Amino acid sequence: MSDTPILFWFRRDFRLADHRGLSAAVATGRPVIPVFIHDEVVESHGAAPKWRLGLGAEVFDHALRGIGSRLVFRRGSALEVLRALVTETGAGAVYWSRAYDPQAVARDTAVKAGMTDDGIDAQSHVGHLLFEPWSVETKTGGFYKVYTPMWKAVRDRELPECLPAVKALRAPGIWPESENIADWQMGREMQRGAAVVARHARVGEAEARARLETFIAEPVQDYATQRDIPSVRGTSGLSENLTYGEISPLACWHAGWQALHEGKGDAEVFLKELVWREFAYHLVWHTPHILTENWRREWDSFPWSEDDEAALRWKQGRTGIQLVDAAMREMYVTGTMHNRGRMIVASYLTKHMMTHWKVGRDWFEECLIDWDPASNAMGWQWAAGSGPDAAPYFRVFNPDTQAEKFDKTREYRAKFIGELFRHHGPEAKEYFAAIPESWGLSIDRPYPKPLVPLDVGRDRALAAYKAR
Repeated sequence: MSDTPILFWFRRDFRLADHRGLSAAVATGRPVIPVFIHDEVVESHGAAPKWRLGLGAEVFDHALRGIGSRLVFRRGSALEVLRALVTETGAGAVYWSRAYDPQAVARDTAVKAGMTDDGIDAQSHVGHLLFEPWSVETKTGGFYKVYTPMWKAVRDRELPECLPAVKALRAPGIWPESENIADWQMGREMQRGAAVVARHARVGEAEARARLETFIAEPVQDYATQRDIPSVRGTSGLSENLTYGEISPLACWHAGWQALHEGKGDAEVFLKELVWREFAYHLVWHTPHILTENWRREWDSFPWSEDDEAALRWKQGRTGIQLVDAAMREMYVTGTMHNRGRMIVASYLTKHMMTHWKVGRDWFEECLIDWDPASNAMGWQWAAGSGPDAAPYFRVFNPDTQAEKFDKTREYRAKFIGELFRHHGPEAKEYFAAIPESWGLSIDRPYPKPLVPLDVGRDRALAAYKAR
């Protein structure tokens, strides 16, 4: 067994630095065969995350080739593909980094059981979290249902230092055949939007590192205020890279603490955002129904509307509410959306329009390149009022008030709404180049009147809340 290869199954951990599982495989001294599988979980992803996952895998393959290795691409059921590779290579072990959402957990559990039955050493290693969900408990032994106590519980925990980047992988005597990832057409569902979003995506470990270094060097010191202004680069932008494991949360954590110790006080707010992401997975692990059902069951009877013509107007960024529409259009152009925008579009959909949060959850999964199952579901339920630690339903964001506060110069709105602003940014035209042709929209079409006037929507939402 000492010289049999190890199959390393990469999923959302496309990096060489601070990679616990990969470092463990290297430490054995055995040949390591990196593998990426277009499996049942990958197939279930929406258009944008599936496309971005494919880009991440391609860039990571290039990085592996730089250290004398490569990524073997296969498509099919995860267990069946791994069994075939074991037969082809004589591998005696399969390693991977843990995932925590129920769909991935079910897949990984089946793989571990199958490999173990076959006499193969199956090892899962620390995944894309700072704290394993089962390792964070309240004083009474339960899990946290509110964010702030969890933050206080983990804030001063000792965490290990980051591991150095893997510099080489011992190659097998013979490489197994690899499929061509281009043949999978992982961006097919993106259609023409892929060309637009590609200009804004920053793919790979090197890009992730550069993002972190740039953010820590300066923007982090004003993060508490600048992060709410969508027209400035006040955030790290790392959600895209964290989603695909192109940087570890531990690397971000240590960088944040270093900045804090250097006197950049707003770095603590950045650290809190990292723990907010942890909180989402903490809840998904302990209450997986948060992904698919109201976390608070008392919301099951709330009279939300389902996907309809009004929801289509919201999806198109044509609600007639400028800040809502600008944020939606940002998503089509860049593949991401400013966090302040996410809260505003979610509030407008679930409260002013009284449309079910699941409609928004599903659309974000289709359109965001930084889509994360836990953060997406918790964010939508937080905004709707049906989730843990939620914004109360009677707290209705007023997009016009938000615009006056966070887009006072109208720069953000002018950047994306070409029909309304003569001096608009190039992104306004990119929006029309990215959206489905079937929508039949153009920059020459008049900007619409409000779909749901803000005062009318607010009053209707509060009346429904009181009557539920």
